[in-house]
Amino acid sequence: MAKELPTSRLARGTKLGVAVAGNVIRAQRTRRSMRGRSEAVRARMAEESMIRATEQMVMVLGTMKGVAMKLGQMLSVLDLDLVPAEHRERFQRRLAVLRDSAPKVSFETMIAVIEEDFGRPISELFAEFEPEPIAAASIGQVYRARLHDGRRVAVKVQYPGIDVAVRADLKNLAMFRRVLQSAMPWVTPAVLDELRLNLESELDYVAEANTQWEIAELYTGHPFIVVPRTMPELSSTRVLVSEYFPGRGFEEIRTLPAAERNRIGEIIYRFYVGSLFTFNEFCGDPHPGNLLLGEDGKVAFLDFGLYNRMDPKHVQAELAGVRFAAEDRAEELWQLLIDRGVIDEPDAVTPEEALEYVLAACEWVLLDEELTITPELASGAFILAVDPRAAEYAGMKQQNLPPEHLFSRRADFLTFGVLGQLEATANWHRIAREWLYGDPPVTELGILHHAWLAQRPQPKKNPTRTTTHRKSGTAKRSKA
Repeated sequence: MAKELPTSRLARGTKLGVAVAGNVIRAQRTRRSMRGRSEAVRARMAEESMIRATEQMVMVLGTMKGVAMKLGQMLSVLDLDLVPAEHRERFQRRLAVLRDSAPKVSFETMIAVIEEDFGRPISELFAEFEPEPIAAASIGQVYRARLHDGRRVAVKVQYPGIDVAVRADLKNLAMFRRVLQSAMPWVTPAVLDELRLNLESELDYVAEANTQWEIAELYTGHPFIVVPRTMPELSSTRVLVSEYFPGRGFEEIRTLPAAERNRIGEIIYRFYVGSLFTFNEFCGDPHPGNLLLGEDGKVAFLDFGLYNRMDPKHVQAELAGVRFAAEDRAEELWQLLIDRGVIDEPDAVTPEEALEYVLAACEWVLLDEELTITPELASGAFILAVDPRAAEYAGMKQQNLPPEHLFSRRADFLTFGVLGQLEATANWHRIAREWLYGDPPVTELGILHHAWLAQRPQPKKNPTRTTTHRKSGTAKRSKA
């Protein structure tokens, strides 16, 4: 039987603390042993020590699940420059474990969660239930099953005690903030605060089931995007039941010819980024484990625990900011960022620095040419924007991004990271002009998408919603 997940803050803090202490001792020993060695030997030993420390941190993040696991998933998507280039492939393989195959909990333990939530034996709920999980995520495992009416379904079940574990992780990450920043300086207070604000919402599968049902309804009949419909009436706080979608995972998608990867890349971009500017809502958790390629070429998107519906005025402000940057209107951009509360110390940031900072983050969608997104391009933009080791834009990095914009920028960077893992090529600017300037589509997918928009029926209301309030992934909003 699999080892139970430690849920107490002390147990989980100790596990992280051991890794941290080991890293400190290892670094001290390495420094002592360097005395008298040649520069080349010292460089090699420092590199090996750093690789061992980083890999140990990856191991700890993977075994903790919860918040630490989510941080590890972010690492895997953005391919940050934590290890030398010649070791990156090995490091990425370790990170892929975090992304695709979290440590498994026994079938008997997970079934007990289902039966406890529903108060009935599993045989009454499902006609068939396969014991081997088909996927593992940061807070649960996914199984394939069949309902008594014959429908094939995917059943996502939370790890027992994960709610306690997540809250313990939240406290521990605050405690170990300095330690994490020593290995990953981009893990700023804003990044951890954003994780804290949003991750607890992932624990409520009833809310996620309702949200996913509504998104599936929103995209009904779409020519290339699929969101499997959930069954909220069969879902509980720890169990989420949805339609089963057979498809190829991301690692298989990466082996496809360039033309197909480019097509899938455009679909990913339209769903994760375009949805914000089309519907004022978007998924806040883009990563490779959350999408599947169907036999018909459609891409299915999964996992909507982090989902945000933004006030249209915030969306329009983001559009205006990108347009100002695209048109080199530095003064207007600077004033907009002040008005929106992005810049709260105007004397610390010049209009030119504000412009250069925004361009560093989003210039990839402003270049009117075909551009291949690489892992280095995606991680480089992210590091420039948030890593304090990069001296550029120091004034902007001292500002506090309001929660509604932090959430959308995180989704944007992670989408960029997924496209980098895919090495997708497109004229991203021509696609973005559809929402930046209202231009007609110029790609085949864009034409299909706009034809669907023109004829789609009004989405049905979710009958299981008990209130008109639509839960957002963002827990707080700043004043406009």
